[in-house]
Amino acid sequence: MKRVHVAVGIVFNKEKQILLAKRPEHLHQGGKWEFPGGKVESGETTSEALIRELREEVAIKVSSTSPLMAISHDYPDKQVYLDIHTVKSFSGEAQGLEGQEIQWVKLDELKDYDFPEANTPIVEKLLSL
Repeated sequence: MKRVHVAVGIVFNKEKQILLAKRPEHLHQGGKWEFPGGKVESGETTSEALIRELREEVAIKVSSTSPLMAISHDYPDKQVYLDIHTVKSFSGEAQGLEGQEIQWVKLDELKDYDFPEANTPIVEKLLSL
């Protein structure tokens, strides 16, 4: 089974809220909430991929990212390597450019959202900050 390398963004706004996006129903783990990001393409660094994906998916222009953690997770049908970075400086107003619902949530509200299983360690780490 192929392992998919995914750049994941924990995007904080000035109010210290975190950006979430809802996965389209037809995709793997559809209907669940996630931290925005996407596949790292050949020749890209994680930071470059994340900056590109956030521009394409949620219309924000990120100047830099900082590594937070990495997770390998095996689903029955797919293996993912999540390369998680924080984003604290960006311009533009977040919007779901691919028709996905997006939401800014407070840190302590993360526990109220349904995330893919692979995201559990990310949520736990953020709640411990």
